[in-house]
Order: sequence, then C-alpha cells, then structure tokens
Amino acid sequence: MRLLLVEDDVMVASGIKLGLSSAGYAVDWVGTAERAEEVMASETFDAAIIDIGLPRMDGLELTRRLRRAGHTLPMLLLTARDALQDRVHGLDMGADDYMIKPFELPELLARLRALLRRSQAATSAVLSFGGLELDTAYRRATVNGQLLELGPREWTVMEYLLIHAPKPASKEKLLQALTGWDKEITPNAVEVYISRLRGKLEPHGIALRSIRGFGYRVELLDAAA
Repeated sequence: MRLLLVEDDVMVASGIKLGLSSAGYAVDWVGTAERAEEVMASETFDAAIIDIGLPRMDGLELTRRLRRAGHTLPMLLLTARDALQDRVHGLDMGADDYMIKPFELPELLARLRALLRRSQAATSAVLSFGGLELDTAYRRATVNGQLLELGPREWTVMEYLLIHAPKPASKEKLLQALTGWDKEITPNAVEVYISRLRGKLEPHGIALRSIRGFGYRVELLDAAA
C-alpha cells in the first residue's frame, strides 16, 4: 500500500514515515499542501495522512480541494487542535478520520487499516481467498491452516492482489505499492515477487495468473488451468 504523508515538521514526518515503513507501507512525504496537490495530480496513492497546520494552505483547505478535484482515497487528518468544532470542520471538508497529536503509532496503524478496508468494501482485518488468509492486523499469513512465511514485499504484493480479488491488479499499481520516491525498484521486481509467491502458493492450490499486457489475478489453481 502506498501512502502520501503531508507534514511540514521534519522530525514528526520522519517519525511517522519510519513507523509506517516498518509496518510495510510505501510512504512518500511532502511538506506543503501545494506540493501535495502537484503529486496527487500525477500519481496514485491508497491513502493520505494530512497535517492540518501546514504553512500557507492548511490541511483543511487541501482536503477540500482534493475532494473537489475528484480524489476518493481515504484521508486521515492530524492536528494539535482538540476542539470539537475543529474536528467537525475537518470531517465536513471531506476527511475520513481525525487524530489529535500526540498519538501512538499502533492507533494510527489501526485507523489506517480500517480506512483502507472501508475504501475497498472489506469488513474484516483478515483477507482471504481459498485457503489463504492474511491477517493485516497481526501481519500473519496462513494457507490451509499452515503458517506461510512471506517477506515484506511478498506480503505487499499478496495483500494488494487479495484486496482487489477477483479483479486483476495492474503491474504498474503493484509497482507503486512496493515502493515510494526514495527507493528505486525495477518493473522486473514485480515479476520476481510474483514468481516467489507462486512457488509458495501453487502447492496449496492457489495460482497467480498473468493477464497479458496488464498484470496479475489470484485464482484457484483449477480455475487457472
């Protein structure tokens, strides 16, 4: 999952980015609302975390403008303001959730998972397909009841495929989910992780089918034959 963090405080942004990256998210950070608008116009993110107290254009105005521009991704606002009126105003501008600083990382991660599930019309923290289950809260994978060892990027690819199942996921979207601006990764890397996952899943009856010229779809092995 790829996130956009909009925060002007470098130390705060660094801490949040480190925590989110450690949890398996690809995180891109910008320090102003104006820059956020620019990157949102040309790139795709799964969710945005926006500080209200930005210089010049604040986070409330940014949220309003992004919604008016047609962006439907989940938006979580951060602020040091704890007045009810501020929270209501933020939600009215189009935010999906609201957190007051200071906050604990586990709560931020839980709220993000809830927003991402809601945006994908999922109601459970457990993503499942056939005998495969990914528990996104505890980052635990099992297949037919057996523990399945997944590396961080294998997890990211598998999570993205399950969220979009039964629809296929494009190779470009998978690549964006794997990395942010500060990490270089080649398009062939997606194929490498797909190959590794196939080796782990096919013995259990789950296939990752290649959709020529587009990407990949998770299927039961009999259906993929």
